[in-house]
Amino acid sequence: MKQLLHGLILGLMLTVTINAQVQKYEPRWESLDKRPTPEWFLDAKFGVFIHWGVYAVPGWGKVGEYSEWYWNRIMSDGPRWADWREFHRRTYGENFTYMDFAPMFKAELYDAKQWASLFRRAGVKYVVPTSKHHDGFAIWPSAEASRTWGRPWNSMEIGPKRDLLGELAEATRAEGLKFGFYYSLYEWFNPLWKTDRERYVREHMTPQFKDVVTRYRPSIIFSDGEWDMPSKDWRSEELLAWLFNESPAREDVVINDRWGKESRHKHGGYWTTEYAAGLKDGSHPWEESRGMAYSYGVNRAERVDDYKSAREFILTLIDLVSRGGNLLLDIGPYGDGTIPPLMEERLLEMGDWLRVNGEAIYGTRTAGRAAQWTVGKRATQEYGEFKVKYNLMDEVGQQPRDGKAVKQVFFTRKRDALYAISVGWPGKELVLRGVKTPANPVVTLLGHPGNLKATRKGETLTITTPDLGPDQAPCRYAFTFKIVGAQAIPEE
Repeated sequence: MKQLLHGLILGLMLTVTINAQVQKYEPRWESLDKRPTPEWFLDAKFGVFIHWGVYAVPGWGKVGEYSEWYWNRIMSDGPRWADWREFHRRTYGENFTYMDFAPMFKAELYDAKQWASLFRRAGVKYVVPTSKHHDGFAIWPSAEASRTWGRPWNSMEIGPKRDLLGELAEATRAEGLKFGFYYSLYEWFNPLWKTDRERYVREHMTPQFKDVVTRYRPSIIFSDGEWDMPSKDWRSEELLAWLFNESPAREDVVINDRWGKESRHKHGGYWTTEYAAGLKDGSHPWEESRGMAYSYGVNRAERVDDYKSAREFILTLIDLVSRGGNLLLDIGPYGDGTIPPLMEERLLEMGDWLRVNGEAIYGTRTAGRAAQWTVGKRATQEYGEFKVKYNLMDEVGQQPRDGKAVKQVFFTRKRDALYAISVGWPGKELVLRGVKTPANPVVTLLGHPGNLKATRKGETLTITTPDLGPDQAPCRYAFTFKIVGAQAIPEE
């Protein structure tokens, strides 16, 4: 018995040793890229991006552009940036510098618990605030920020006099959400960056990155500002080897692909797109990010017509998830720490839809075919046709064809079920082609009790929808039909 026990202990020790060796990553992309992306990210599907810093005080940009680039734009020459320079001169005066905004960034109404509660109600699964943007201002007590700038340049020493990032980390996790942050590698006007980039990386960026990771143990890091140098010059491989092997975030952290000018869609845990259509499929994890209008940071020049509707964001989420992607939807709070009510409303409407249909979003994988067109008989309401334009679903036609309404249906899947998500109510029947089902398929409408009548003929499934009045629908905008044991036939 003792020999057996001794053997078991030795075997266990050997297994632990082997696993520890497997988890050791070398500071080379060939090794780092072998690290699997943690499953939580593949399951989460929906995150909130937060662009918030000193740039929220002016909170302005030319409509169609990013307001968080305010400092860069007012310092840029040429006619393209004339509107920015003129706005700053007219509003704040010739001698008012961007750094003069820092004491005005007070965050006096900032309530991290209120933010986190909103995100939970919105159905968000992970939260990604900007720990610092390209202006270098840190929203945590970063010693490196103030030291290299030669003045107070973090939220603990000037402005709010608070650890804004730490407060949000605590509140977010209390709501059961994953927490991480955006981190800009470069800083436009940092004195070290302008004079000695090697020293900047060694003496500022690297210790600052390690500090913020060690303090807040992020589950996700959205790196950015990488495009001026290759990853070798950023020493990104060394930094990520530390992150994966030694840091307190090593087990859970997910990273993106912005670690050098050559690295996008080549290296990292997930690929990124922004204000775009996302990627075709889920062969590698990916995420599309965008603001609610044209800017990530709050832009007071944007009006209500510049904002997309909750319906468009919901359809965007469905579209991206059906192709294997995630949506990182951005908000831009004001300098006082409040979130614009219109942004809150958009998030809450998404939460309303996800409370009914989240089963078809969270934890799903691409079904092998992202979408199909289908025709329903005598639709009770005409929603029109929908096509993918960039990453949004836009109405392009309102007329039914021969008395029938053309719809688009997106597919997602779990191990035991296929989900068909219809854009708009499909009418009396939903006809799905290219679907394999059991002989007697079990079909339900999420949010509605009971099974639905469904008949199979070859690879075509016809679902009889319930007769619902205008106030009886389980949700708005899109409706999910769950088909137990079914599979979508992949598109060729």
